[in-house]
Amino acid sequence: MRVIFMGTPDFSVPTLTEIVAAGHEVVAVYTRAPKPAGRGQVERKSPIHLAAENFAIPVHTPKSLKGADEQAEFASHNADVAVVVAYGLLLPKPVLEVPVHGCLNLHGSLLPRWRGAAPIQRAIMQGDTRTGVMVMQMDEGLDTGAIGLADEMAIGPDLTAGELHDIMMRTGADLMGRALAALERGSLEFTPQPETGALYAKKIEKAEARIDWSRPAQDIHNHIRGLSPFPGAWFEIELAGKRVRIKALRSTLAAGNGAPGTLLPGELIIACGSGAVRLIQVQREGKTPMDAATFLRGVAGQLPATVL
Repeated sequence: MRVIFMGTPDFSVPTLTEIVAAGHEVVAVYTRAPKPAGRGQVERKSPIHLAAENFAIPVHTPKSLKGADEQAEFASHNADVAVVVAYGLLLPKPVLEVPVHGCLNLHGSLLPRWRGAAPIQRAIMQGDTRTGVMVMQMDEGLDTGAIGLADEMAIGPDLTAGELHDIMMRTGADLMGRALAALERGSLEFTPQPETGALYAKKIEKAEARIDWSRPAQDIHNHIRGLSPFPGAWFEIELAGKRVRIKALRSTLAAGNGAPGTLLPGELIIACGSGAVRLIQVQREGKTPMDAATFLRGVAGQLPATVL
């Protein structure tokens, strides 16, 4: 089939690779425009942009698809289907209706639960024990389209958002490959989403990343792993009269009780509103991630009685 691929981050790359490997003709790739990054603010192409160039696929980086010129260019590709994986721009109705078989989206949740921008993080932060990836027929709503294929998976008690991202990235590529094969055979059927159970996974805001030690230990553990590795749940400690920000990248539940934020006996165990968590991996501001033992050796004799 003639395919338009639309994606931006590394999450999208395995799906593009799967589509190319299956022998489909990817006639165009749409991605977000290069952005300044790093200390030199050099414009950096998206992971999908780089992947498309490796496959010698033409790349388009429109700021919007609402204009007549952009929509005419999209239609000129004469695509059978568009595949959308974490693209980052809304597709207006005229674009959705261009491909013969419409636009298929790969979404990282069990819809209608966790529609929106951050389904992987929100599922873990909420303490969900199961999730999945779904191939959905896109419509004008926010992740409201009918479902074509789905794969479910467990969320382990200590699994981080980064780990779940990588699992979904691989599983989703295979799922989309199977969906396109079924579509080509004329056997891909779509089922409307349930009317009940919708939740919205709003974008992660920087302000919510700070750890509130007054919350129960299970909530804090979910908060830490749901924001790992990015943006990273964080707290502060006072070292040599200066507040230092620490990201908590990996944790587990621990025995112990005390006033919230109290450092308890053991290796970086911190009391919560109820129960305690043990931090396994942390990242001091301006440093690389390190395990708890390495961190403690670096601040030996400096740790206060509580964290902030």
